[in-house]
Amino acid sequence: MELWYTEFQTSGVGITCKTSKTYHTEKTEYQEMALIETEQFGRMLVLDGTVQTTIEDEFVYHEMITHVPLFTHPNPKKALVIGGGDGGAIREIIKHPSIEKAVLVEIDGRVVEVCRQYLPEISCALGDKRVEVNIADGIKYVQEHKNEFDVIIVDSTDPVGPAVGLFAIDFYRSIHESLKEDGIFVAQTESPFFHKELIRNVYRDVKAVFPIARLYTCAIPTYPSGYWSFTLGSKKYDPLKTDVTKIPELDTRYYSAQIHTSAFALPKFVAELTK
Repeated sequence: MELWYTEFQTSGVGITCKTSKTYHTEKTEYQEMALIETEQFGRMLVLDGTVQTTIEDEFVYHEMITHVPLFTHPNPKKALVIGGGDGGAIREIIKHPSIEKAVLVEIDGRVVEVCRQYLPEISCALGDKRVEVNIADGIKYVQEHKNEFDVIIVDSTDPVGPAVGLFAIDFYRSIHESLKEDGIFVAQTESPFFHKELIRNVYRDVKAVFPIARLYTCAIPTYPSGYWSFTLGSKKYDPLKTDVTKIPELDTRYYSAQIHTSAFALPKFVAELTK
């Protein structure tokens, strides 16, 4: 008998994957979690019925949410990841030799534990000596840490349940205060096809808090519509003015100096969301 997993991305659209094994399921304090094996994308982490990451395409998301801000900043030394319990963003951050400390703040400790067990390729850097893992509320954490970080990355789930507050203007103000005077932040902001109003609202709020706001995109097969967005807020440095000739070769599969610039070239229907 064939078994299939379906994520209903909207009321009328879903993505279905043939599965061969269920490694883990549980209802944590915050959400329902499953780790399954899919034929097309390998091991897949699912939270509350939504695909979070897969072995096959995770590199796109994790590289784009981290290297764009880290190469926009000329000398990032301390970075914070809010959410991202799978550890993928942390793995990419510590590829930068300037990084002295990378802090992960994940509200659901079980996500970290399960990913370390079943997704070691993604969570492999969580034990690095430069990494600090905190099981805590990211909103409270940034409120308690002022003028501390060069880069803050909001690697959140969809804006439901425990992640709702991570898409609010008050949270962006707290991030602004938690960043140093030349700090940068990036948040994942969903699909330009399915979440237009969310992107429009987040961009408006980020622009109200930060002097520089930019939207950029990439292709991620297992995320809704396969086309994903990120919103960047910066106190000083404009990613469009980054000297890409100085971006060194890293161990990446998607991000490059050329992608750094081209990711900000938006189709007209996406650019309209920033007006």
